[in-house]
Amino acid sequence: MLKSSAVPFAIAVLAALSAAPSTAQAGVEYPYCAIYSESIVGGTNCGFVTLAQCLTTVHGLGGICNVNPAYPDAVPVQRKRPRAARH
Repeated sequence: MLKSSAVPFAIAVLAALSAAPSTAQAGVEYPYCAIYSESIVGGTNCGFVTLAQCLTTVHGLGGICNVNPAYPDAVPVQRKRPRAARH
């Protein structure tokens, strides 16, 4: 009687082990960094998923948003060029 219940248990254990992930996977990746103004904080925070998120954070605090140098696939930040004065 004991042998007949061990077979389904062994099959269940093997099925569970084969369904388990084989390697650890990274969570969220952060392609943008906020570089805060030295008059306020003077620090860097590379914890932003979107450029809009970063810009909202530095708005009013002073600082800029830039691509995280540790994130290889980040889209470069486009800065607006100042307009030339028309005469």
